[in-house]
Amino acid sequence: MSESPVEAFDPPYYVAVFTTVRTEEQGGYRETNARMEELVKDVPGYLGMDHAQTPGGLGITVGYFRDADALTEWRTNAEHRAAQKRGRAEWYESYTLHVAKVERSHGFTRAAD
Repeated sequence: MSESPVEAFDPPYYVAVFTTVRTEEQGGYRETNARMEELVKDVPGYLGMDHAQTPGGLGITVGYFRDADALTEWRTNAEHRAAQKRGRAEWYESYTLHVAKVERSHGFTRAAD
């Protein structure tokens, strides 16, 4: 199965970079994470998401949003807020969230032979 990053979009747009270290207790995490991935797709202005996980347990999720309003709608979604609260209580040892406005963006894809 081939994986590829979210495409480069015409700026400006916003990114939310969520970097985590999870606890050993992960009961319910997969189901909640899958639900959040489905729920965010309903946000007008949601552009996509990239995920990465290191062997040591550092997780990075980058969400892409067309504008600040889309990001605010996601941040304030009631079901998302409940998942955030549960994450702090159960699933995350630590996390950081960085939000940035993208001013430049480009990509590359190798041509098929």
